[in-house]
Amino acid sequence: MTRSLVLGASGGIGAALAARLGREGDVVGLSRSGDGLDVTDAEAVDRVLGALDPAFDVVMVATGILAPEGHAPEKALDAIDANAMARTFAVNAIGPALVLRHMPRLLAPGGRVGVLTARVGSIGDNRMGGWYSYRAAKAAANQVVRTASVELARRVKGSVVAALHPGTVETPFTEGYKAKKLSPEESADRLIGVLLGLEETGVFRDWKGEAVEW
Repeated sequence: MTRSLVLGASGGIGAALAARLGREGDVVGLSRSGDGLDVTDAEAVDRVLGALDPAFDVVMVATGILAPEGHAPEKALDAIDANAMARTFAVNAIGPALVLRHMPRLLAPGGRVGVLTARVGSIGDNRMGGWYSYRAAKAAANQVVRTASVELARRVKGSVVAALHPGTVETPFTEGYKAKKLSPEESADRLIGVLLGLEETGVFRDWKGEAVEW
């Protein structure tokens, strides 16, 4: 029986991940609204995660924002707002980093960590431009994941850490998008399958298991 931890469990994908992992074993689901887990607040992260007992076999970090309230992804350079960009980085890049620093204690040997980032965080795959803050924050998150995977490989035997693109999922996050969407349940099921099937740490994969260019 596995023991899993889901951060961002009140969101659409997070809730689906918690439900899916709950069919395999025990799940601890944490969120800002339910547990005070504000990933932009180091003291809050330390308080909430510091109260958990090790060890988890699966950890999913499903926190994130597209843009701060009252803002939208930028379509041009002159739309960049320094405060909005800083907030986007705080949630999407610094937040996962603050969570990952607890993994040496919380992760079981052979444990797996999946951090939900996004394909638009790929530098090599960027051919459309725009979305400066979100793209840059997710690219930073990818670098955090990659770097953490190197350290955790030394500190937690057999660990696997991966950046995961969940696809375009039917949630309030993507409301108004015309792209074909996955249900949260389908995305969650595929993401967990991808993470559990990985043989290599420090990789970037999409919900189909295909490699995404860094």
